[in-house]
Amino acid sequence: MFISNCIEILNKYGSSLMLGVQTTLIVALTGTIFGLVLGLIVGGFRAVKLDFTASPAARFCKGFFDVLANVYITIFRGTPMMVQAVFIYYALLDIIHWDKLPAAIFVISINTGAYMAEIIRSGIQAVDPGQSEAARSLGMSNAQTMFSIVIPQAVKNAFPAISNEFVVNIKDSSVLMIISITELMFQAKSIAGSTFHFTETYFIEAAIYLILTSVASLILNLIEKRMNSTVRLSIPSSVTDTVTVDYMSKKEKSDD
Repeated sequence: MFISNCIEILNKYGSSLMLGVQTTLIVALTGTIFGLVLGLIVGGFRAVKLDFTASPAARFCKGFFDVLANVYITIFRGTPMMVQAVFIYYALLDIIHWDKLPAAIFVISINTGAYMAEIIRSGIQAVDPGQSEAARSLGMSNAQTMFSIVIPQAVKNAFPAISNEFVVNIKDSSVLMIISITELMFQAKSIAGSTFHFTETYFIEAAIYLILTSVASLILNLIEKRMNSTVRLSIPSSVTDTVTVDYMSKKEKSDD
């Protein structure tokens, strides 16, 4: 009976479930990409350390930004996404009159951005400071050093955590049904309400989520292995040589 009901649901409502899968993947993938961009901006600025030559105005701006970033990260990491979705959607509905799909992408993007900011910040801090010092000694600006040397390595080092955020977003997008977006959870709830086969419907939904997260994890693991084996940073050869010489000199001193 259980299996026959599952087959009947798939035959009758398979298109609705696939529509839910499509919406779930769109929201999760788009939200992760936008969240990564936001995390790069917030985490990058938080990781920047001003030296003694910085002006008082620059120090004030840096301190003000750090306060705002801390508030943003604390709020969006410390409150449930479901609460964020309801509050943001209805708070801005009368102002911008947006549709549910853009609202869902916006919510998951800023929520993911809070986590990505901490991931990127830790990834940047894990990069050897000697590489930045070597780049600046060759006349590269802070921006050139950050974007050409530090951030590519930080993203590579943090890629497992970034990948995990995408997998988490596939599952967490289910809470966005609270604003009636037609993702997989919304479709399953509608089907269960129509057929009264709650166990079978949610079993199918769970299986679909498991397939989506498993396939996503497999693909991301392959990408990570590819990055580890073939990644080549766009660093000038002079910088690479300087970093290598600096590393070797430090190693020789430690050996002595």
